[in-house]
Amino acid sequence: MKRLLLIVVLVIVVAGLLLTFTKRPEPLDESLESAGRLQNGPYAVSSFDVTLEDTTRPSQPHGEFDGADSRTLKTRIWYPSDLLREGRPASDPLPLLIYSHGFMSMRTGGAYMAEHMASKGYVVASMDYPLTNFDAPDEPYVVDVVNQPGDITFLLDQLMSWHSDAGNLFEGAIDESRIGLFGLSLGGMTTTMTAFHPRLHDPRVDAAVSIAGPSFTFTERFYSQRRMPYMMIASEIDALVDYKANALPTLQVPGAILVTVDGASHTGFADMARFLRWMKNPDKIGCDQVKSNIESSNEETWFDKIGSPDEGVEPREPPPLCEMNPLPKAMNPIRQHWITQLAVASFFEGHFSNDASVRRDSLNFLTQTLPAEIAEVSVAINNN
Repeated sequence: MKRLLLIVVLVIVVAGLLLTFTKRPEPLDESLESAGRLQNGPYAVSSFDVTLEDTTRPSQPHGEFDGADSRTLKTRIWYPSDLLREGRPASDPLPLLIYSHGFMSMRTGGAYMAEHMASKGYVVASMDYPLTNFDAPDEPYVVDVVNQPGDITFLLDQLMSWHSDAGNLFEGAIDESRIGLFGLSLGGMTTTMTAFHPRLHDPRVDAAVSIAGPSFTFTERFYSQRRMPYMMIASEIDALVDYKANALPTLQVPGAILVTVDGASHTGFADMARFLRWMKNPDKIGCDQVKSNIESSNEETWFDKIGSPDEGVEPREPPPLCEMNPLPKAMNPIRQHWITQLAVASFFEGHFSNDASVRRDSLNFLTQTLPAEIAEVSVAINNN
């Protein structure tokens, strides 16, 4: 028994060493501005989970799931613990970001970005969407993306109620004039809808980032309803969300920024992809999982549920999914995380920092320095 326990301990230790020290990308040159910006901010970060329930909206039935009268949202919140203390109102309100996970993912899918932003003085929240998360009842149901903007609105309502609640950890902590959204894949689509959709948008949203999010069904009319800072991060070798159909149209959006990361895989944007860095291309796993779970949803005609042509939503056929064969070699997901983190942080700092010089320098870094220092990055802007 002792020998077996020793073997188990050794296996765990070896696995930990492998995950920590092997197959890691070369660190960025310390002389680069990118290396400095990649460091965490000055604040210690804490987080907690809370389960919220929206009793005003149902969870729709699908497959063998009979539906439910409410929507249960398991939520994680990251915050700078140096700035917030329970029982003591915040001295200054902080910017708020909400991260939306992709299909078959979870609230921790963007943890590396959430922790980084919290260290810079942001409150960051992310929830398991009731029917598209990995543990959704019956099986993840992609059609429910149409209800996810409402989940963001509900979460914003909850957070703002805590902001006004005497004695709450978040009393006085949320700056309603600095609310941003970011999300990956289906969460990127959720982000875009909550930012711009003529009917489903939340007017409190001030800036948005879609990371490889589907947008092929949105027309210029869709984006013309509202104007706000908007960025898309994408890759030409993305096997799940076609670059030409979903990323390039971003440049039709006035003021929008398109950050293209050469060699990035779709799956590589997710937090768990760091465990897949020994693979030639993590999209092999991403494609296998998504295709096996999305087929039942594709039997329905559901894009019309997102909106109408009058709202800037065209009922177009989705681009082919996972037809890239063979998959090209992708970059190390850890390096991909670094690049994504740099782009996301500089974008939000460029719009939400209270310091005008920080805003100016952050946007200059994003649009000029980042592509100059990181060979895989190119940036295009619609200056209209």
